[in-house]
Amino acid sequence: MFGGGGFDSRKMQQMMKQMGIDIDELDVEEVIIRTADEELVFTDADVQRMDAQGQETYNIVGSPERRDRGDSAALEGDDGEADDAIPQEDIEMVADRAGVSEDEAREALEATNGMPLDAIQQLSE
Repeated sequence: MFGGGGFDSRKMQQMMKQMGIDIDELDVEEVIIRTADEELVFTDADVQRMDAQGQETYNIVGSPERRDRGDSAALEGDDGEADDAIPQEDIEMVADRAGVSEDEAREALEATNGMPLDAIQQLSE
């Protein structure tokens, strides 16, 4: 596809830049992918963001811990009663990134079905 010679990373980066593709390495602490049945939690992942003409794509490399979404321990608070299942870490992250109180962050997360990025975007509007 790129010619007969060996792989030249500088040439590849130059070609990608000419095509409007930009790749950034992200310094992430944790990545969580939620499906209807489980959560995939990457605590030590390498994440790259590729911006190709305004369309962002994320590449995650690592080994996830799998958690069952139906696990009652994940849905219970410290007092043993079921809560809204929004992790405190998500509330704190949304509050920090959007510059709002934890109560406002929790409300935004509830309104967006626990999706931190959507909650941050909603609070930033």
